[in-house]
Amino acid sequence: MKFLIAGLGNIGDTYKDTRHNIGFDICDLINQKLEGNFELGRHAFVSETRHKGKTLILIKPTTYMNLSGKAVQYWLQAEKIKTEHLLVVTDDIALPFGKMRLKPKGSDGGHNGLKHINQVLESTEYPRLRFGIGNQFAKGFQADYVLGHWNPEELKDLEIHKIKALDAVFSFCQMGIEKTMSIYNA
Repeated sequence: MKFLIAGLGNIGDTYKDTRHNIGFDICDLINQKLEGNFELGRHAFVSETRHKGKTLILIKPTTYMNLSGKAVQYWLQAEKIKTEHLLVVTDDIALPFGKMRLKPKGSDGGHNGLKHINQVLESTEYPRLRFGIGNQFAKGFQADYVLGHWNPEELKDLEIHKIKALDAVFSFCQMGIEKTMSIYNA
């Protein structure tokens, strides 16, 4: 059984280790844990890994956040993966730092990456893992905040939260969205 894990973010050193790139960071952690190897593919960096008998196709779109749907759609079709076996991993300013929320479907919540995926797939019916980055920014400074680097206080606990997200991804692939939600949304 195959799963597509799409970590959202922006390519390039400018965006490395920023809040908006937490999807890339979680994919990198999964890839490292499973000893995978990212290679440049169509619309994304791609790594094919295995975990407990399941094939995980990890992608980090090279289309930049606002056009993430191109990569997601391409790799779903290329790998013949059903949308219920897609998990989009992204940042969320509506959640406190480190809090996670798994959902089987939903709106884009104002997130441009999810908005483009919804448009391209013509559906909001796909699982997503939202990773809370908090909203500690002044009015009008949302872009600076999400594209900013983690502060020292956040960095203290960031690895713990990323490992929890990795565990949630593995749980999703092994037990499905409902059971994983009951564990990780608590």
